[in-house]
Amino acid sequence: MAANSSLVSDAFLVGNIKVIFAQVLVLVFLCINLLLIVIYFKKECFHTTARYVLFAVTLLSDSLLLFMSDLLLILAHFHLLVQVWMCILISFLTLLYFTVTPVTLTAMTLERYVAICMPLRHAELCSTRSTMACILIIHCISSVPCIVILSTFFASASLSFYKDQRICTVEVFMLHAWQDHIRSAISQFYFLIMCIIIIFSYAKIMKVAKAASGENKKSTQKGLRTVALHSFQLLLCLIQLWCPFIEVAIFKIDSKLFEHIRYFNYIVFRLAPRCLSPLIYGLRDDMFFRALKNSLLSHKRNLI
Repeated sequence: MAANSSLVSDAFLVGNIKVIFAQVLVLVFLCINLLLIVIYFKKECFHTTARYVLFAVTLLSDSLLLFMSDLLLILAHFHLLVQVWMCILISFLTLLYFTVTPVTLTAMTLERYVAICMPLRHAELCSTRSTMACILIIHCISSVPCIVILSTFFASASLSFYKDQRICTVEVFMLHAWQDHIRSAISQFYFLIMCIIIIFSYAKIMKVAKAASGENKKSTQKGLRTVALHSFQLLLCLIQLWCPFIEVAIFKIDSKLFEHIRYFNYIVFRLAPRCLSPLIYGLRDDMFFRALKNSLLSHKRNLI
């Protein structure tokens, strides 16, 4: 009995440490994102450049997703039950912005492709009006998986089910095996399309990089590195699409292992990709880095 009590106590302690560690990471990333969002809105020159507008979309998307996913983590850890209809509202935003970031990264990769491989048409294709239309298209594309998952749930669930108290996870909406198959098919389709776009853009930019010289070569090489970082970030986001299916398979084998794997996936494939956006455009980009530096120095002078 004492041994069992000790094991339960140790498991509870480890669980609390995991949650606290996640809270620290989320808080740090949210603060960094908030700082960069403030700098973006303070500088009007960023509002007319496609890559900075899309960068702001990823920051806002990542921040909202961090907050919502952290809320779900806390609810699950403390076994707090919510009514299914409330879980639908939370899950709608989470599922939507779960997809917005990888789709936006794909759009940013295409913007770099146009800037380097089609420089004469860049101003036309990546104008402010086109960028606003692109943001609308990104959200429409990103809403498709969410709408499909929830539509299949609405078609299958009884009215009384909406008042049930459940731990809020996406699995709540998977009432039948065929719903999992549909979600899997959509995830694989998105994975394939995004991979094709990334590989195509990288190959074209690499071809231009080899033929470029002087300043053009330096600019192209930088664009190539940016696309490479986008590819790595997008890879982490796309692997996340497969995580639910891996977790379901592990859950059938060992529930304890399932908890560890799910936490690992949350940190590596949900949180980690969200910290790369500030690095790619917040620190590597000369214009944004100068604006960040000037803002921090100005704030420091005001404090003195």
